[in-house]
Amino acid sequence: MPDAPEVRDPVVTPARVVIAVCLCAPFVALLWVGSYAKTDPAFIGIPFFYWYQMGWVVLSTLLTMIAYQLWQRDQRGRKAAAAARRGAEGGAK
Repeated sequence: MPDAPEVRDPVVTPARVVIAVCLCAPFVALLWVGSYAKTDPAFIGIPFFYWYQMGWVVLSTLLTMIAYQLWQRDQRGRKAAAAARRGAEGGAK
């Protein structure tokens, strides 16, 4: 009797799409210079150009933390699913 085909988790999942968006958003926002290459509106005397970039430093940190947490949760879920499959295969034999 042939073996059952190996069941694999999907590579692209909603969590991984969110991770990709979290990691790509700062690059897109900062590489699109025309969107923030201006001085107005100033915030406490600091031109927009500078506080926009500094805001992205903080926001990038938060987005990277979110991406890391999602990645850790995704990996734990994949390990649990693989362990459950191995347990089901071992019990079926």
